[in-house]
Formats: sequence, structure tokens, C-alpha cells
Amino acid sequence: MSGDGRESEGGEEEVRGARRIPGPRGAADDLDLESVPLPPLPPPGPAAPAASAPEQPVPEPPEAPEALMTSAPDLPHRVLKALLGAWALSACSAEETAAVEEHLTACAPCADEALRLRDAVGLLHTDGSLDLDPTLRSRVIDGCLGRRPARIPVPEWAAPYDAETARLDALLRDIGDSEWHAPVRLRWFEEERAVSRRTTVAGVIGHLTAVDGLLSTALGLDDPLGGGEAPLDPTERTERYWSSKRLPPTRAVREPWRAQSHELIRTASFAGRNVAEASVSYGAFALPLQDAALDRAFECWVHGGDIAHAVDYPYEAPSAAHLHRMIDLTARLLPAAVAGRRRSGLAGPAKDLVTAGAPGRSVHLEIEGHGGGDWYIALDSPAALGSPERAVAQVALDGVEFCRLAAGHISPVEAAAGQEGDREAIRDVLFATASLSRL
Repeated sequence: MSGDGRESEGGEEEVRGARRIPGPRGAADDLDLESVPLPPLPPPGPAAPAASAPEQPVPEPPEAPEALMTSAPDLPHRVLKALLGAWALSACSAEETAAVEEHLTACAPCADEALRLRDAVGLLHTDGSLDLDPTLRSRVIDGCLGRRPARIPVPEWAAPYDAETARLDALLRDIGDSEWHAPVRLRWFEEERAVSRRTTVAGVIGHLTAVDGLLSTALGLDDPLGGGEAPLDPTERTERYWSSKRLPPTRAVREPWRAQSHELIRTASFAGRNVAEASVSYGAFALPLQDAALDRAFECWVHGGDIAHAVDYPYEAPSAAHLHRMIDLTARLLPAAVAGRRRSGLAGPAKDLVTAGAPGRSVHLEIEGHGGGDWYIALDSPAALGSPERAVAQVALDGVEFCRLAAGHISPVEAAAGQEGDREAIRDVLFATASLSRL
């Protein structure tokens, strides 16, 4: 080192004097043979006598390749580190390879770097799939949060809504301008029959914006329907939003919807724990904010699937943990739904009334596959406790199919994969599940 902190010229000479990786040589067919000078021809005349030829020394046999490999040159650490990339690509000479590999046995940092470079070389092969791992996004986010957790994390109960709005926004970002006018048919059940409504991709996003406004109002944010007496019923809010033509039915509806969802998540994150129990009114009923956010995540996923089907786009189910929570919310709403249908004469009469909180007649709801589990649905009173000891029937469904039933996308008659026990109780539970659907 010199006095000013720079390395001496001798070190630079060592780097300059290190062996370089030779450049690629041209193929034999690429050589211009006419431009290559020919060796001079001997002068005409008799050949010189053999005796006059000077005696040539016998050359020593070349060293074996093993000898070259074992006698590695003594190269500085900086040079050997610079050769790691070429070594990983198998582009070093025999002497350089021997020197690098001998160095790796004694230098742990260079050995780690060599392993990473070898793994990177494996990604250069073109025979592998270029599709991204579907779990890449979640692994990257988990890794980032593991290194540097957010100061204000998203509440656990808001995580499904955060995930589903992000997934739908990724779909919307990928579709073209013309696809915003693609027809979408929204389907749900009313009483005993299936109904539908035709709209467009932009219309679906307007519908989500209008109903998400119920959560905005509960958190003290602006209602997308503006001031005044905005209706609370989701269907009425949607109809008012569509008829007001606040935004043209084009890509322009995406940004207000996404900004609203971001503001909802941000406000809920800063509000703390107490806000989870705040009441969100849907007109005919109300839900705690944590259940309302889960309901909005469910509808975002369902309508994301409707849009994806309309524009021929792949769209997967939510993660198992989020889907399980959506199924749990639906199961918790079923006793009240059965009681409401009974008051309307659409369900069988109560057969064994019990006091609130006591075990009552139940249907064992067995959800299989993605996000599955076991739930016991009280039949005779919303205040009764579902109990395995008092189960009178069992019905088995796939997790995604159960959610499609709750969304009104399949008929209750077609939903159950397996049924056993009281048929009337099973029918009441299946039709009550379909009755939870709405526009």
C-alpha cells in the first residue's frame, strides 16, 4: 500500500500478469486460406546428403496432463476470485481450474460464491420452463417481511381482502382496452331459483366499488356514491352506481376501485384492534368489520373468476388459509339463513327447540380438499350450538364447490358430493347456503 491508501504498482502488475481466459476461436471453415502465407519452398537441386544434416536433439516427452493439473500456479486471491465466473462456466484452462479448486478448499467466502455461480449457470439452460413459480410472489413478500417487518402490519382479518384485491388488480392490469367491454353474466339465487344479470367487466368493478363503500362509511371514509341518503342494500347501491354513470364503462373505473381498497386497508391497519368489531350495515343485516372484510374478499374472488371466464384468463382459488376463513364465515351465517327461510315457509319446521347456547340438532358439514374442515350447523334455532353428538345428517362437499354454491354459481341439487342422514335437514342447509348469494 502507498501512503495515500492506494495499492502499489506491484499488485496491479500481478493482476495484469494473470492468465486471461482465451477468446473464442473461429471454426476451420471460417478461415480465409488464401490469406494465410505459405512457407518458402526449398531451392531446386539435389537434396542435401543425410550426413550433412546437423544432429537434432531428441525432445523430452511432454508432461502428462495429471502433472499439469497437480501443479497449480500460485495466483493472488483477487485473481482467483475474478476467475470464479469463468470456472463456473467451465471456461478456465487446466492450470486455472486447478488453482481455483485448490483455493476453494481453503477460502470459505469464495466457496460460497462458487456454489451460487454454479446454481446460476444451471438457470441458463433453455430446456427448463420459463413460467414463474406461482408461489414466487408470496415467498418474496414473506422473505421481505421476515427481514424487515412492516411498522404498521395489515391486520390478520384484513389479509384475505388485501390478497384478493391485489390478485384481481393483476388480472385487470393484464387485459386490453377492448376487453373492458366483454360481457359478464353475474349469477345468484333468490328464494328457490337462479337469477342472473348481464353487465361488462367495467360494470363488475363498478359493482365492487359501490358495495365496498359500505366499509368505507364504517371507517369514516368517503362513500363512492357521494353524500346524501345512499342506500345500504348492496343491490340498490349497485343499481344507483350504474345508473349515475359516475365513470365511463372503460378502464377508467380501475383506478378509483383500487385506490379505495388501498385506503380501506391502510385505515384499518392504523385504526388498531378495536375497529375489527365496528358494525357494517348491509340494510337487512349487519356484520362486524372483520367479517365484512372477509365477505368482500369472497366477493372479490368470485367476481374475479367471472371476469377471468369472460376474457379467457386463468384464475386460481385463494390460498388454503384464506379459503378456510371464507368457508368458516359462510358456516357461521347458515343457522340464521335456515331460520330466515323457515320464517318464509321455505324450510322444514323446527323439531327440537332448545335454549340459547345449548346443543341442538345439527348437520355435519364436511368440507374436503382446499381449505377444508368440519362444521356443525344448528338447525332449529340460530342461538343453538351445533354439536357432533346431536348430528342428524352429514353432507360432504369440496371447498371450492361449497364456495361456488354460496355464491349462487351452482345449484344446491348438484352441489353435494356425499349425503347421509336426514334428507330434509340436508336440503335445508344446502338451499340456505345458496340463499346467501346476492348480486
